[in-house]
Amino acid sequence: MAMAVAQHRESSSGSNINKHLDNGKYVRYTAEQVEALERVYAECPKPSSLRRQQLIRECPILSNIEPKQIKVWFQNRRCRDKQKTEASRLQTVNRKLNAMNKLLMEENDRLQKQVSQLVNENGYMKQQLHTVNASTNDASCDSVVTTPPHSLKDANNPAGLLSIAEGTLKEFLSKATGTAVDWVQMPGMKPGPDSVGIFAISQSCSGVAARACGLVSLEPTKIAEILKDRPSWFRDCRNLEVFTMFRAGNGGTIELIYTQMFAPTTLAPARDFWTLRYTTTLENGSLVVCERSLSGSGAGPNAAAAAQFVRAEMLPSGYLIRSCEGGGSIVHIVDHLNLEAWSVPEVLRPLYESSKVVAQKMTIAALHYIRQIAQETSGEVVYGPGRQPAVLRTFSQRLSRGFNDAINGFNDDGWSIMNCDGAEDVIIAINSNKSLNSPPNAVNALPLLGGVLCAKASMLIQNVSPAVLVRFLREHRSEWADFNVDAYSAVSLKAGSYAYPGMRPTRFTGSQIIMPLGHTIEHEELLEVVRLEGHSFAEDNAFLSRDIHLLQLCSGIDENAVGGCSELLFAPINEMFPDDAPLLPSGFRVIPLDTKSSDTQDSLATNRTLDLTSSLEPGPATNHIAVDAPSCPNIRSVLTIAFQFPFDSNLEDNVANMAHQYVRSVISSVQRIAIAISPSGLIPAVGPKQSPSSPEALTLAHWICRSYSYHLGAKLLRPEPAVGDSLLKNLWQHQDAILCCSLKSLPVMIFANQAGLDMLETTLMALQDITLDKIFDETGRKTLCSDFAKLMQEGLAYLPAGICMSTMGRHVSYEQAVAWKVLEADESTVHCLAFSFVNWSFV
Repeated sequence: MAMAVAQHRESSSGSNINKHLDNGKYVRYTAEQVEALERVYAECPKPSSLRRQQLIRECPILSNIEPKQIKVWFQNRRCRDKQKTEASRLQTVNRKLNAMNKLLMEENDRLQKQVSQLVNENGYMKQQLHTVNASTNDASCDSVVTTPPHSLKDANNPAGLLSIAEGTLKEFLSKATGTAVDWVQMPGMKPGPDSVGIFAISQSCSGVAARACGLVSLEPTKIAEILKDRPSWFRDCRNLEVFTMFRAGNGGTIELIYTQMFAPTTLAPARDFWTLRYTTTLENGSLVVCERSLSGSGAGPNAAAAAQFVRAEMLPSGYLIRSCEGGGSIVHIVDHLNLEAWSVPEVLRPLYESSKVVAQKMTIAALHYIRQIAQETSGEVVYGPGRQPAVLRTFSQRLSRGFNDAINGFNDDGWSIMNCDGAEDVIIAINSNKSLNSPPNAVNALPLLGGVLCAKASMLIQNVSPAVLVRFLREHRSEWADFNVDAYSAVSLKAGSYAYPGMRPTRFTGSQIIMPLGHTIEHEELLEVVRLEGHSFAEDNAFLSRDIHLLQLCSGIDENAVGGCSELLFAPINEMFPDDAPLLPSGFRVIPLDTKSSDTQDSLATNRTLDLTSSLEPGPATNHIAVDAPSCPNIRSVLTIAFQFPFDSNLEDNVANMAHQYVRSVISSVQRIAIAISPSGLIPAVGPKQSPSSPEALTLAHWICRSYSYHLGAKLLRPEPAVGDSLLKNLWQHQDAILCCSLKSLPVMIFANQAGLDMLETTLMALQDITLDKIFDETGRKTLCSDFAKLMQEGLAYLPAGICMSTMGRHVSYEQAVAWKVLEADESTVHCLAFSFVNWSFV
């Protein structure tokens, strides 16, 4: 015992003796030996290193130590390093868990307040219901408490702006930590040990709102700096300009900001905001950045700057950031918007009326981005080929921004419409002022003699998951792409080498090699280089490689991800892959639309209606799945396609024709792919619907043609084929748009041939959502009403030339429309009404 105490005193007194346990015995080393071993370990930590053995042999002070003892020393040293690393990791995890526990406790307190408020409101409503009869005639009912309208303050002086800022701060905090908004947990985002944060959306409030809170390993000032730079993390933000900034009396900062947002499709105008942003520090040290729209006298920039935008409203929103003990911050994010959904086609309104979409595109994206920056800063994220995270992130942002620029085609960027194909609505736009998309002051920027041409279109697709479709387009490029078109765009990267496709034909070998560059921490975005192998057809250079390299950004391919859309964006890139490489992005964007709650009931009602929708629905003939099956998902999405091509002024018309034909070909290919990969089958099948409550589809086709001949004395199909599959096929492919509607109090569409679907811009699955009154404009509805009695009495009516409306809100002109009653087999029972629109076209 005395010996042990003596050894402890000797060790603690700073002696030059160091001990290690070897086979139950302590081995003592001098301080010089320990210092030498530490130097060797620092230079060669790996045990199997030959360099370590050489260093040991070259050190005389270690010559009297057995190799086995040196090996044990290194093993113990490595174990201590692992213990320190693990202890540090556990301390970090413990700090994060403590912070998350605090966050959950705060959320629990907020929910308890919300429950108490709901209980009080419920009791008040019960009391009002008991006394409603007695107070019906009471004149005092005029004194019901109402919220006074917001009085417009003068936004032209600092005092008025400070008053607005303080009110914005109060309202924002009541949403972030209070009960001002009835928050509900966002579907599919369950909190747990692996959760990124807590996400909620508004259940019932003015506009659309989303909320997120989570733990981020960055300081509050750094987080605020990142989030205030909205274009860096919000892909839909085109521009953010601070018009005025001044200090508030309490040490805060007030800014007047004009923000422009991209439109996600070609079917609706973009949005802009004129807002006040207030940055301040609360008494408890929390940092707050809150923002709201201004109205009245502070109307924003001049009208010319906002001519292509619809002014949207930002209700009090912002960020609440609190530092945590031990490092990091707790972040609360609230986004509350009114996107003016009235200005978009009805089919797109779910995108502008959904709090879930706002959460996916803005709120969750903001939290993911700052967590991404935090992990990159700490070195937790490792990228390949020596690329810095900021460089790869810049490439992703440039691809996304270039694609958004092409879709929106703003006049102040130099874009102008060249022509618009009404049949498929393929828009051709040119930009004669644009160079290839390069960073400012880029060494490799390529000015173009002609400019850039863009061919773009949007369409509705049905019954296919956006993630599945984009994943297929990524993995099977040869199913839709033309290698020669890719080659033309790639050649344009070389200054002065413009060639029209076909002048140097090449052959795609079918080999597509995808080389990953990086991904976000949630794996919702993938950045990669794609190499397409090709060879020339010419014999003299048949062995010359014509490989093409594409920089590609893929997002939303995980069906369980929370992203708001699925995208496949790509641009030809030089094989040297410089950091300032010029980019001209093209690609696809698929945005899901919210399914109606009544879809199931509507599909069940279809089983009682005679229609061709189910029999023409994609599906194998051996195992046909009708649309009235509740298990068949009714997924509707908007697909936007845009392809950009550089051109020389001498080849403008040639490139425009090529781009137009190419996009039409891509549209056809994507439609074919969507049918093939839809859950209802791989091959479009034309077969009868086996249902005891409705006759076969062939019967309806026969009734339509026979009733047309009966009422008009002419053949609908010339020459009319024999009854059977050929009759149904010819009716389906008829050049006129043929529609059938039910005879209900509110007639709905039950059948349309291919031309009818194209005219309405819809699909077979969504056809029954369209009522007859939505097809015609006001003049057409009046004409139909005036002739409806004649139609029901005589069985026939001719409608003069007029205008129809597609589901996308576009106008469709027709020279004449014929309406007739479709009679069943007994020639006395009217089954439905049929319409034939002759020589229709988009206006």
